[in-house]
Amino acid sequence: MTRPDQFASVRYLVDDVQEAVDFYTTHLGFTLRSNPAPAFADVVRGPLRLLLSGPASSGARATPSGAGAGRNRIHLIVDNLDTEIDRLRDAGLTFHSDVVSGPGGRQILLTDPAGNLIELFESAH
Repeated sequence: MTRPDQFASVRYLVDDVQEAVDFYTTHLGFTLRSNPAPAFADVVRGPLRLLLSGPASSGARATPSGAGAGRNRIHLIVDNLDTEIDRLRDAGLTFHSDVVSGPGGRQILLTDPAGNLIELFESAH
């Protein structure tokens, strides 16, 4: 069991590890934690450790059939969604959705270079 003071880790399969590292560290405020091999790196932001597994990594092995895939994504809280959207668009990034508003706040979906989803969320409170 993970202790409360440890990172919460999420694995994303990526096509190009260095491209993914550059994306997360340049645009979303992550810091490179380790890059022990060209097939794998991990980046951190707060308590989130994002495992970036390239095609040659053991984490990129095929998922057993029937395991399914979904709309899973990491969820990053931002102070001002409009400012973040402008900043990321100015950097040449495109979004996977329009802004969606609900009772809890507003969100937009972004994809990393491998197509993994990132939700940028601004709380209504």
